[in-house]
Amino acid sequence: IDKDEWAKQIAFLGLGFPCLAGIVLFISFDASTNGASGYSFEVLYKEMGLQQLGITFHLGLNGVSSPLFAMAGIVGFAAGLAAIGSGAERIKLYLALLCFMQSGLMGLFASVDLFFYYLFHEFALIPTFIMIGIWGGRDRRSVALELTIYLTLGALISLGGLVALNVMVDAEKFDFPSLSKALLETGLLESTEVKIFGLLLLGLGILVALFPFHTWAARGYQAAPTSVSMLHAGVLKKFGLYGLVQIAVPLLPAGAAEWSPWLMWLALGNVLFVGLVTIAQNNLKSMVGYGSVMHMGYCFLGVATISSLGAGSAVMLMVAHGLSVSLMFLLSTFIYRRSGTFEMNDMGGLAGKTPVLACFFVAASLATIGLPGFGNFWGEFGVFLSLGQNPDHHLFLALAALGIIISAIFGLRAVSRIFFGSPSESFALRIGKNPIRDLELGEILPAGLILAALLFIGLWPRGISDRINTEIGPRYERVDYV
Repeated sequence: IDKDEWAKQIAFLGLGFPCLAGIVLFISFDASTNGASGYSFEVLYKEMGLQQLGITFHLGLNGVSSPLFAMAGIVGFAAGLAAIGSGAERIKLYLALLCFMQSGLMGLFASVDLFFYYLFHEFALIPTFIMIGIWGGRDRRSVALELTIYLTLGALISLGGLVALNVMVDAEKFDFPSLSKALLETGLLESTEVKIFGLLLLGLGILVALFPFHTWAARGYQAAPTSVSMLHAGVLKKFGLYGLVQIAVPLLPAGAAEWSPWLMWLALGNVLFVGLVTIAQNNLKSMVGYGSVMHMGYCFLGVATISSLGAGSAVMLMVAHGLSVSLMFLLSTFIYRRSGTFEMNDMGGLAGKTPVLACFFVAASLATIGLPGFGNFWGEFGVFLSLGQNPDHHLFLALAALGIIISAIFGLRAVSRIFFGSPSESFALRIGKNPIRDLELGEILPAGLILAALLFIGLWPRGISDRINTEIGPRYERVDYV
C-alpha cells in the first residue's frame, strides 16, 4: 500500500470515529442524567495552567449541542468520503487539514468553557483559509484573503464580547454554568447588557454571514473545494448562531430585547435580498452558496423573537440546514464531474442518464425549499409560529413567508434546467462523445448518509425537538419574562 492509500485509510478512521461517536452519544443522551452543570458525558481537566483565569478544559453535551454534535460528525464523515474519492493533488496534506478542521468542529459543540469554544472555532477556521488558497477554484487567492479579513474581524469582535462578559461578571469559571449562576445572583446593568450583546451580535453575525456582512460567503463557497464548502457552510457557520442561542440571549436578555428589532430587519435582508440574488444565479455552486446564506435568515429570525419556541426552532433548522446544504454542495460536485460545468444553462436532460443522481438532487432541493418530510420544514415552521405568537411580528412573518416562494423558484428551476431541460448543442455533443455514468457506490454512501439524517428529522422531529425543548425551556424563562 502506498503512502496515499495509507493517508486515505487513516482519514477514513479519523473522520469515521467522530461520526460514530456523534451518533452513539446522540442516541445515548438522556437529559435526566445530566450532571450538576447541566451537561452529560462530561470531560473536565482543571489543571491546564489557566485555572487562575477561570479557564478549564471542560467538554460535555446538552440538549442543544447534542444534535449539532451529531450533525457535525455526519457531515464531516461525508465530506471525508468525498475528499478521499476526489483525486485531489497532495492528498495527504488535504486529508490532514480536513481532519484538523473536523477536530475543531467537534470540539466547538462539545465545549462548555467559552475560551475553548472560541479556540476550537479557530482550529477549524485556519485550515479553511489554507485549503481554499491551495485547492480552491477561480480567484482562490483573493477569495481566501477576503475570507481571512472578514472572518478574522468577526472572530476578534466576538472575542471582545466574550472577554467583556467575563470581565463584567464575577464568575468562578469562564464557562456557561458559572456565568449563568453569577448573572442570576448579581445581574448586569441594562446598558451594559446592550453593549455586550451588540458586540456579540456584530462579531457572530459576520461569521454567520448576516446581511449586509454576507458577501464573503457565496464567493468563498464557490471557490472552495467541495469538502471545505460542506464543512464550512454546513457546520462551521453554525458557530455564531450557536453562540447566540447558548450564550448571548439567555445570559443577556435585556440586551437581546433591545437589539431584536434590528436583528429582524437584517434577517429579512438575508431572506429577501439574498434570496432574490440567488434567483439570478446561473452557476449551480454559486446558487447553492447564496441559498445557504438566504436560509440563515430564518435562523436569525428565530433567535430575534427572543422566545423559547423561536430559539428551539432555530436550533432545529441549524441542524437540518447543515445537512441539506452540505448535501447540495456534494451533489453539485457530482453533477460537475459528469457535465464538466457548473453553468446550469449549459446542461439539460441528465435525468435520463443519471436517474439516481436526479433523485438525490430533487430530494435535496425539496428539503432546501422546506417540504414536509424533511427536517428543514419543522425548523422553518417553528420559526413562523414563533413570529406569529407576537402581534408586533406579524409583518415580519408575512415578509419572511415570501422566502418560501423564492426558495421554490430557484430550487425547482435548477432541477428543471439540469435534469429535465433540453441540453444545449455543445453539451449534447460533449455527452455524446463521453458517455455519462450514474452515481457509483462511493458517491451514493456520503449522499445517502446525509439524506437519511434529513429524513430522520423530517419523519420523527421529536427525536431532536424534545431534548432541545428540555434544555431551552428552563434557560429561556428569564428571557421570556423580559
